[in-house]
Amino acid sequence: MVRMSPSRTGLADRPARAAPGRRPEGRVSIDPRIRQRREEVTRGLGRRRRRMVVARLVVVALGVGSWFLLHGSLFSARVLRVVGSVHTPAASILAAAGLSTHPPLVDVDPGAAAARVERLPWVATARVQRQWPDGVVVTVDERTPVAVVAAGPAPGGGWAEVDRTGRVLADVPVPPPHLVRLTSTAGTVPAPPAPGGDLGPSERGALKVAATLPPAFASQVTAVVAEQGGTVGLQLTTPVTVELGSTSQLHAKYEDVAAFLAGASLVAGDRIDVSVPESPWVLRG
Repeated sequence: MVRMSPSRTGLADRPARAAPGRRPEGRVSIDPRIRQRREEVTRGLGRRRRRMVVARLVVVALGVGSWFLLHGSLFSARVLRVVGSVHTPAASILAAAGLSTHPPLVDVDPGAAAARVERLPWVATARVQRQWPDGVVVTVDERTPVAVVAAGPAPGGGWAEVDRTGRVLADVPVPPPHLVRLTSTAGTVPAPPAPGGDLGPSERGALKVAATLPPAFASQVTAVVAEQGGTVGLQLTTPVTVELGSTSQLHAKYEDVAAFLAGASLVAGDRIDVSVPESPWVLRG
């Protein structure tokens, strides 16, 4: 009898049959419940991703829609009011605030708009308030003139009204009768800048006096004189001159001047010196 080898019969090429009760190697059986749970988790992740994408699209759409809505004519600055302005036209205030073109209310910056309005010559302070959906109110406090300065050395060159800080408010052809002239021992102070500009520091003392003259004799003062060394003098209607000296102790000096004007027999050319308020005296002309 001839025996056949396994290789010749093909048995060697066949995979070994698994023993009963054992799974073939390399294959893992998954419990159906676990497979179902995995599929549910995968579907849940997909749903969450879709919801997030939709939510982001909605936010973007709302943002774009809101931008167009707020920048439309419905919310533009259409109702404009100016309060407190006497010397400055309302149109000039609205133009300075950037409101004359009726911009969207959301683009109005109250602080920046108020700062621009305060650059106008007469405006001391300004406040800008938005009133939704379409209103803006600009409230201003204007400056008060205390003196006039000759606009130039030539006669008839006009005058400039100034406030207590030295701000030039307006050019006028004739000095208003209720304002004193601001001058110097040289005859005039330097030519003032255009309205909106400021006088130099050499006139600060005279401005302080012009702004604080007491009612007792303010109507008798025709000019406040800025003298050398920072001292200040007064020219009166009598004509009598007053030497105030520095701007310290002005209240006491004013009392001395009022007492001399009320009680002393003054004549043209007399000079009242109250630069030392404890020792006032009169130099006869």
